[in-house]
Amino acid sequence: MTKAEIVEQIYERVGFSKKESAELVEKVFQIIKETLSTGEKVKISGFGNFVVREKNARKGRNPQTGQEILLDARRVLTFKPSLVLKNILNEGETPAGLDGDGHSDEAAEL
Repeated sequence: MTKAEIVEQIYERVGFSKKESAELVEKVFQIIKETLSTGEKVKISGFGNFVVREKNARKGRNPQTGQEILLDARRVLTFKPSLVLKNILNEGETPAGLDGDGHSDEAAEL
């Protein structure tokens, strides 16, 4: 799924204009990026955790030549899915309150 597809889904399901939907998605991603850039964890209940981890410098090898090289220290982003998401992926379940298409039962009542 692309960012444009997310915008389209918000437009269709929530009823915001396409411009409002695009701005909303952009702001959410900007907040997540800013938070992660400071080293903070982003925890989205029912979805998972994004965590920035520090990797120390280490020795590695060039796979083509076998020559030993020094890999610099770096920061890496990891994602750990929540149990809810894992269950949905592994059992084909839909989360409570959502129908088979991922739409809210409440939205159908409105």
